[in-house]
Formats: sequence, C-alpha cells, structure tokens
Amino acid sequence: MTPDLVLGVDIGTTATKAVAFSADGAEHGSGEAPHHLDEPEPGAAVQDPEAVYEAVGDAVRDALAGLDPARVAALSFSSAMHGLLALDDRGDPIGPLITWADSRASDVARELRARDGALDLHRRTGTPVHPMSPLVKLAWLRRARPSLHAAAHTWGGIKELVLARAAGARVADTSCASGSGLLDVAAGTWDPEALGIAGITPAVLGEPVAPTTVVGRLRETGWGLPTGVPMVAGGADGPLANLGVGAVRPGVAACSIGTSGALRVTVERPAVDPRGRVFCYDLTDGRWVVGGAVTNGGLVLDWARETFGRDVDDLLAAAAEVPAGADGLLALPHLLPERAPHWDVGGAGALVGLHRRHTPGHVVRALLEGVCLQLRLVLDSMREAGFEVDEVRATGGFARSTLWRRLLTDALDLPVGFPTVDQGSAFGAALLGMQGVGLLPPGPDALVDVAERIPLGETRHPGPDARVHAARLPLFERAHDVLGPVIDRL
Repeated sequence: MTPDLVLGVDIGTTATKAVAFSADGAEHGSGEAPHHLDEPEPGAAVQDPEAVYEAVGDAVRDALAGLDPARVAALSFSSAMHGLLALDDRGDPIGPLITWADSRASDVARELRARDGALDLHRRTGTPVHPMSPLVKLAWLRRARPSLHAAAHTWGGIKELVLARAAGARVADTSCASGSGLLDVAAGTWDPEALGIAGITPAVLGEPVAPTTVVGRLRETGWGLPTGVPMVAGGADGPLANLGVGAVRPGVAACSIGTSGALRVTVERPAVDPRGRVFCYDLTDGRWVVGGAVTNGGLVLDWARETFGRDVDDLLAAAAEVPAGADGLLALPHLLPERAPHWDVGGAGALVGLHRRHTPGHVVRALLEGVCLQLRLVLDSMREAGFEVDEVRATGGFARSTLWRRLLTDALDLPVGFPTVDQGSAFGAALLGMQGVGLLPPGPDALVDVAERIPLGETRHPGPDARVHAARLPLFERAHDVLGPVIDRL
C-alpha cells in the first residue's frame, strides 16, 4: 500500500488535535486530547510538558482508529506560539512549559520597551516586545530564576520536546522560532542582540530549519504507528491557520477566535508597520503572515460562565436579546493583559457606562462586542502597515455561535467566510508535511493552489449593526487610552 495520508498534529493551549488528511483536503480520522493550564502564582500560566506530550500520543492514537497505519506517509506538527521550555542534556523537561499567557515578565517587558532600539528589535524579529515573547521570558528568568536559566541545556517550546523525544531531532522550525523574538525573520538566523538580552548563545537553541523539513523518523513506540514514519517540522499554529483555511492570497485575512484570537494576512515579504502594532511571523519559504493576536477571546465567556453561574448557551441566548451597543454598556475585555495592537504589558478590563438596568446578557454582549472591536483595531493596524484586507476567513470555537458570527462580521465591516475545514492549523501542518515527503510539489505556489480550493460553508455580509460598531470604535480606543493609566495604578 502506498502511503497517502499525513497526520497534522496541532498542539494547542488547551488541547492537542490530530487529523489524518489526504492531499485533496479530505479528513480520514481525527482525535483530540485535553491538557490543562495551571496558575500556581499570580501571573503564571504554565503547563506540565509531560502531560502535553502524553496528549499528543492520545490524539494520534485516536486519529488512527479505524485506519490502516500503513497509509500514513508522515506526521507534521503545529504548536501554539511563544511557549518556553527548558530541556536537560537528555532532552527531558526542566520545570513547566511557560505559555504565551504567562505575564510574570511584564516588568522586564516595560524596561525593554523603554530602551532605545526596541522598535528596531521588533522589526527584525517580527515579534513585539511583550511578556508573551520567549525573549522577554528568558530575560526575566535570567533575573528571577537564575538557577533555572543556567541549568537549561536547550531552550525551546513544546514542539522541540516532541521532536526531540519522538524523533531525536534537535531543531527549531523557522515558523515557531519567528515567534520567539530571537530570530531575524528576514535572514532566518538567530539575532545576536536578542540573544544578548536573553543571556543565551545559539548553542542552547535548536538549529533553524524550514517548516517542510523532514527532521527525523518516528522512534516513539506508543503512538499506534510503526517506527520509521517521517516526522516533518511543521510550523506555528497562527501562520498555519492561514494556510489551512485558504487565506493565502493578498487581501484575504484569517481570523480565529478560541481562548484567544488573531487576525492575520499572508504576505510575500516580511514587514512590520512603523508604529510596531503588528507582528510578522514565518509561514514557509517565501511566505509570512502579518497581523495581531488578542489575548482575550473565548476567555471572556469562560469568565462570564464562572461569574454568573450560567452555562455558555444560556448566556449567549441572553446576549442575543440585547441590541447592538449593549444599551450603552462598553467593555474593555482585557481580563488578561492584552496584546495587539497596543501590546500592553499590564492593564485590566473595564465596564464603562454600567447602569442598574444592565443584566448579565448586557455584560456578555458588551464583552463579545469588545473582543470583536479589538480585532477591528488589529485590522486597521494591518491596513496602516500597507496590507489591504477585503475578505476574512474565520475559524475557531466562536463560529458555533450565530450571534458571535454576526458580531464579528459587523465589527470588521467585511464579508466573513467560514470554511468547511474547522481544523485549519492541523490541515496547514499536514500540507507542509505533504510537501516534505513529496505528496505535493515544492514551493509556496503549490500550497496556495491546494489551500484556495478549500470550500466555504457560509459567507456572512455586514448588516445595519455595522454602523453602530463603527461609531463605537473610536470610543472603544479612547476608553483604552484614558483608562489605561488609571487601571495601571490600581
């Protein structure tokens, strides 16, 4: 039997998903395994790397249920960006995985942002100087956890652990590496100034490799596959989502809202806007993505569920009864320090205009509108950077809600399509894997050709409420600017 499937394995923040794809984009099996985000101290957001590694195996085995393992030509990986993990000389973890949501490096980020050259560093590495960045985390660990900083034989993210343990590969794909703040994205090499700030040398980092590189062969015996299956590096979940939903030509942006959210457009040259409001990350040879991530997406619904003691469907139904503009209630939904486009290193959320008449439905409506308005600010920043956007393709857990689909479409004031492929990052990883093992021709044009054939299940167009959100957008940004200094002193 000729192998014809590639397993795209997407290691996310709260779960790992594995999907078996053929070259026509059809799914042949899938599996999912959860993992937890721990908060052992204020600002911490960490994970047990061993638990995440076990979840990878669980998801792969589930995806193979009912499939002949001999059909699998390769495994290719996507992972959440900005994670930082110390490994010893055997490739085993030292301490927890520090995720993108960890904010303990906020003070160090403030110091670095105040330095001369901070914007130049952002432009070279594509990564904003922010607590999410592994560069900033390393600078913080150097000061606050010097023994851990010194003990690491290798620094990387969760994918580095998976590739090292399952295939014996000590590499760093340029897509994930471009979100570390340590890589010169144009050159594809580690940036000397960034390394100096982090207090490390290239010797403690994996060798940068292209996302389509076959980095080794499977030697893990517990995943339900024969040993020797090729392992392809893959990339980062954000850029791969663009590929996986077909947002690969100029003017088409990918939007995803899960726990967090993001808006990204694929470009043919690396670039950051003059004000440093967007990021630039590597996708594959000759393609990058420019855009912004917001920390607070579906997270706001989790907070509302816990706070009001009502299930999410009930809260969404109540919010749907509230008119656009939430009867004068405006929310800054910054329950965790927000990212694009302001890249705040502190801050908190706020409800502005709260009255006795407002109900939990109003609060939820205002929070969801706030998330969508934050993404509109990202869209406007992308346009300021010179990248026009006239269409959006959206995925993520939010898309199950008719209300949230409508809110996003009206807030962005653009047509929003919802692809039939709902595992965009996994499919993007699988496409890179197909190139890596020769199931697709090399080069970005072949990827674009496949990705643009992904059908849309629905396309929504802006309605009358778009005018309401457009009028509130300047007030939303003004509220951030005015209340920020107050919130920082609380």
